[in-house]
Amino acid sequence: MLFKGLTAEYLVHRCVTVGPGEIVLFHAAAGGVGSIACQWLRANGVKVIGTVSTQEKAEIAYANGCDEVILYTQDGFQTQVAEITRDKGVSVVFDSVGADTFTESLRCLRPRGTLVSFGESSGPVPPLNVASIGGLGSLFVTRPSIAHYSADRRELESAAQRLFVAMGDGKLRRPRVTSYAFKDAVSAHADLEARATTGSVILVP
Repeated sequence: MLFKGLTAEYLVHRCVTVGPGEIVLFHAAAGGVGSIACQWLRANGVKVIGTVSTQEKAEIAYANGCDEVILYTQDGFQTQVAEITRDKGVSVVFDSVGADTFTESLRCLRPRGTLVSFGESSGPVPPLNVASIGGLGSLFVTRPSIAHYSADRRELESAAQRLFVAMGDGKLRRPRVTSYAFKDAVSAHADLEARATTGSVILVP
């Protein structure tokens, strides 16, 4: 909870500012970080569109505060985001999936929106033509790392305090945990790649 919670904290509170009433798209909404971040965004008054790969994960995403959930492996997501936002687009896309979603995510943003690329579970993102993001609406793209958002001790302590308060206030519940024996590490990686897991994945010695 601490590591993924701190990741959700910097994404939601410090990487980009999202206010009440705004709409965001969060990929892998049933994952470890997504499960926490979507709860936090909802508690802050933000409307969250989550993407998941299965109906089971859709139910988890709804339980974590998503207002709308898209099964992107079956239907894509750009057209559905356009329908939900009435062609206005979202303020922010939080994308930890990478190769499979990056290009389409850019097209989901409203003018001057921000794509936060914080992972590449499906593989590295394709090369980005910087001029193209101007033509799509003067977009912003950032590739943050928790290392840079926790390097300062005071900032780290402040982030942890915000996380603990949110947990104490009942705004956040820890995500479900999927455990694998250490000897099954290969299977764990295979399931992650196949998007067969939900919540946090841990290896147990």
